[in-house]
Amino acid sequence: MTYMIRFKISLLLLCLAGQIGAQEPALKLGAERLDVLVPLLEGKWVGLVVNQTSILEHTQEHLLDALLGKHVQVKKVFAPEHGFRGTADAGAEIKDSRDLRTGIPIVSLYGKNKKPTAAQLADIDVLLFDIQDVGTRFYTYISTMHYVMEACAENDKECIVLDRPNPNDFVDGPLRREGFESFVGMHPIPLLHGLTVGELARMIQGEKWLTTTPDTCRLQVIPMENWKHGDPYWLPVKPSPNLPNDQSIRLYPSLCLFEGTQISIGRGTYFPFQVIGFPDRKYGSFTFTPVSLPGFDTNPVQKDKTCYGVDLRELPFEGGFTLRFLFDFYQKAGQEQAFFFTRPQWFDLLAGSKELRLQLIKGVSEEEIRASWQPELEAYKKIRKKYLLYTDYVE
Repeated sequence: MTYMIRFKISLLLLCLAGQIGAQEPALKLGAERLDVLVPLLEGKWVGLVVNQTSILEHTQEHLLDALLGKHVQVKKVFAPEHGFRGTADAGAEIKDSRDLRTGIPIVSLYGKNKKPTAAQLADIDVLLFDIQDVGTRFYTYISTMHYVMEACAENDKECIVLDRPNPNDFVDGPLRREGFESFVGMHPIPLLHGLTVGELARMIQGEKWLTTTPDTCRLQVIPMENWKHGDPYWLPVKPSPNLPNDQSIRLYPSLCLFEGTQISIGRGTYFPFQVIGFPDRKYGSFTFTPVSLPGFDTNPVQKDKTCYGVDLRELPFEGGFTLRFLFDFYQKAGQEQAFFFTRPQWFDLLAGSKELRLQLIKGVSEEEIRASWQPELEAYKKIRKKYLLYTDYVE
């Protein structure tokens, strides 16, 4: 089921609920609070850090168009990984261009230029960040936000973050350790950090994680209304090419670690992050064949090979982080580390340290592995509470 169909169904259900009886106040995204935002932008040149997810849900209007309609002086757009319209492959080069509809310049923030330069910000007064995150440490939109905050601090520009819900709203998994900093692990936070982008921006600022000028980002967060931690959220627009639906988003935190192996997780199919397989019948009876698939992945792992494994598309999975899929396929591979971990360094960067890989190799149980995370998770939860903007779920 596509995002738009799901979104229309959810709107229909809300309408029906309103006819049957009282309903909860509707979620209002930070981007939809134009009455608060527009006055902050009056008389200023604005840069937008946005992509295809930067939609005002109630009008289905892109933030760029909504602000132009309010006569805000948008000077340029900065686009993260996957580009302004979100169609580029993971890791693909994103080139500078212009928006065909408005003619506004689009500057890439992926590849060699991950941080806005002083020259790119010379004609900007304020940078506005409005991108949907999925709650995982290695999803690179939050790394882009870090660099945007850093650039604003270095160049004395205002930074405004428009908040959106976290669809993987859990605190779980290993923390990133010192020495494993990368674009898929900028901060010492768990694999599932349990924050909105606005709360994470506050944490980055408050914990002084900006490496160049840690104290001077002029940050302002526009919070949502009528949302609290633990509330379910269906994304009306897919956040990136290989997260096409809610099931893929729920499974993404647990399956992404396979990117450090030669096991396919469905890239090059129409159901990425919903299947697992390898070209060997011992891995399962379900089959799929990754191919070059524009709009999803043009050079997937095990391209053009029949993979055998498991189909998770209809698996009842409420979300969170589990190691059971990783354990299952590592055991099926015969626990041969060189065969399984074909990109060990990449696996370690995604996991946040080498500890998880070494625990798997040593045969440590999932229960023992989870127990090893707990001291750091408990310490993190105490820090997290300082930056919450919304009522917390009961853990």
